Amino acid sequence: MLFIVDLLLMLINLTVSILCAVLNTVLRPRLKCIDGELCLITGAGGALGRLFALEFAKEGAHLVLWDCNTAANEQTAKLARELGVQVHAYTVDLSQRQSIYDTADRVRREVGHVTILVNNAGVVAGRRLLDCPDELLERTLLVNCHALFWMTKTFLPPMKSKNHGHIITVASALGLFSTACDYCASKFGAVGFHESLTHELHAENMDGIKTTLVCPYIVDTGMFAGCEIRQELRCLIPPLEPLYTVQQSMEAILSEQQMICIPRLMYIPFLTRNIVQTEINVLLSDKPKCYLLIDT
Repeated sequence: MLFIVDLLLMLINLTVSILCAVLNTVLRPRLKCIDGELCLITGAGGALGRLFALEFAKEGAHLVLWDCNTAANEQTAKLARELGVQVHAYTVDLSQRQSIYDTADRVRREVGHVTILVNNAGVVAGRRLLDCPDELLERTLLVNCHALFWMTKTFLPPMKSKNHGHIITVASALGLFSTACDYCASKFGAVGFHESLTHELHAENMDGIKTTLVCPYIVDTGMFAGCEIRQELRCLIPPLEPLYTVQQSMEAILSEQQMICIPRLMYIPFLTRNIVQTEINVLLSDKPKCYLLIDT
């Protein structure tokens, strides 16, 4: 009898969730205010990271910017300060766990507790498994996947103490239905990490800590230079403009949406993959050409 009751409650909750998702799609959701929040963005010196920084600054959030490229990070900081918010820039190697922990301690001492964490940083080697040096494979997994664990472990405790915060994972549509490269595997791990974290927070009744998974298609930032996309797919879904990607992501974040695929057409293969499993990947990547040729 208890099992039947639990099953009915689950079906009711599932129905409510589906209806809410439909309503949020049809109706413009209410956007939350983040004025005065402290937002940390990794990879802030890159194209997406810089745009995220400027968009959060426009919303009144104070910024902590992390990147391994000091000059690019300082340029982002300069642009954000012009919008009238406090900005603190740090040079960090996200492939080194101790570098993350040490810099996080500095942030807590010098700035305060982070309430919005944007795990945006990403790298790619983009070679076939047997052609890729171990060092590049390891770097991709450390930055794109392992760093998510370390970043969250160090910044989540203060959020939990106040039951307030927001953790954003910038993954990729290529982590939902992968083609052949190290980047896809690492982003698949990022998706799994995000889902596990969300379930853990829910189980602990941390309803004040929100999570958002961002899964854009290939973004035209230069990171994917040399990536040959099948012509028929390029005509249907061209690479995304960085500003459009960030603006769509910001709307999802501010409306506390748990997941967004950009463009929304990406939801179709994502849902299909869960039904027919690997067959959809074979069809989409038959004679795959998406092998990224550069290391950024």
